Amino acid sequence: MSDPVLLYTSPGCPDCAAVRRYLKEHDVAYEERDVTAPGVAEEAKSRYGVRVAPITVIAGEALWGTFAHQKPRLDELLAGT
Repeated sequence: MSDPVLLYTSPGCPDCAAVRRYLKEHDVAYEERDVTAPGVAEEAKSRYGVRVAPITVIAGEALWGTFAHQKPRLDELLAGT
């Protein structure tokens, strides 16, 4: 993966922690942005149409929702399919 993954998170979010753990287990570099920081939720909303964490941007594709919802597509993207 050439570009690092962008991960929007919020403090205390269990699904955010699950995505973070998944990326670390798969040795995927990522940049994390906290949606509670000034302007970050608005940035996510304007770029991806949502502002609720976790939002995972990988290979130019934005995924959101629970980790269980994101995981099948994360698996596909990491496998290159």
